Amino acid sequence: MINTHENRMAEQQAPKAFRVALNILEKWKCSAEQKQHILGLTRSTFFKYQSNCDSAKLTHDQIERISYVLNIHQTLGMVFSNPENRYGFMKMVNHNPYFNGKTPLELIASGSFGVLYEVFKRIDAMRSGQW
Repeated sequence: MINTHENRMAEQQAPKAFRVALNILEKWKCSAEQKQHILGLTRSTFFKYQSNCDSAKLTHDQIERISYVLNIHQTLGMVFSNPENRYGFMKMVNHNPYFNGKTPLELIASGSFGVLYEVFKRIDAMRSGQW
């Protein structure tokens, strides 16, 4: 059963979460196109919301994407104490399985929700040393 109170809260918090996700993606040095793909937004909608975050009317899929960006950021903050690694990790070439010489950012910028989830899962595993 869907809780309408929770849905309203998520809708109310979406613009703030969108703003925070944009800040994180900026610190990861993402291009506008990469941000659009990661967040699952069209070009025009992305620029509209970017210029006025409070107007953001996000879908469930987009809210989940934002959640993964926030969780990746939080995990990197737990794993790395220095800002260079915390914000630079997403652009570092990774030779571990799944990444196969690509950067995490290259993978998630494909726009695939499944890839975003898989990258999050692998980064989250770094917290427990299961990398």
